Amino acid sequence: MSETVTSETAIQKNSEQHSRIALKWIIIISRNDPAQKRRLVIRMNQVVLFALLITAINITYVSLTTVRFILVIKGLKEYASMLSMVEVLVYIAGLSIILKNLDSYWNIAAYCIGYGIGVYLGSRIEERLALGYMTAEVIVDSLDETLPKLLRKKGFGVTTWTGEGRDGKRLLMLVLAKRNRQKELLNIVNGSCPSAFIFFQEPKNFRGGFWAGRR
Repeated sequence: MSETVTSETAIQKNSEQHSRIALKWIIIISRNDPAQKRRLVIRMNQVVLFALLITAINITYVSLTTVRFILVIKGLKEYASMLSMVEVLVYIAGLSIILKNLDSYWNIAAYCIGYGIGVYLGSRIEERLALGYMTAEVIVDSLDETLPKLLRKKGFGVTTWTGEGRDGKRLLMLVLAKRNRQKELLNIVNGSCPSAFIFFQEPKNFRGGFWAGRR
């Protein structure tokens, strides 16, 4: 109970302090004193620059954390371990400074903005890196083997079988490839059979088969 009261008192004092600072800035502006205005501009620049610094550090830290978390989920432990060393370096060098200076609304807002941008940016970075493998299931309305042969020629692992759809027989293909070739695979399929149905999955682990000696 006493800790809650102490926390509320600290927040109230902090709020009163910011109100006094804001009032002081208003008075300085109204007095039209060049020297005081210069000091005010310098102080405002310092506040803005520190807020930007907090945003930049938090974007970097949260981006690294997000990428590492995704890599762990995908089973890429080696990459995640290496990235964690950089992550903890940023934490020690920057985040400790941030947490000691969350005493103003500007800094708190900068921290929140940096966190949100960091999560988004980390996800985008992982997508760009495209580490690991993917499987694509392709369903075409023709039993012609031209597309599977073309994919094999391009270096994709392809397994085919026939299935029954609403309007007749279909050719189904299970394609294994590295994630960074997803766009290439889509272009080949769309160029050969624009009406094909295709969806992607990401296998965490696999063994044997066409890729056994190529990993």
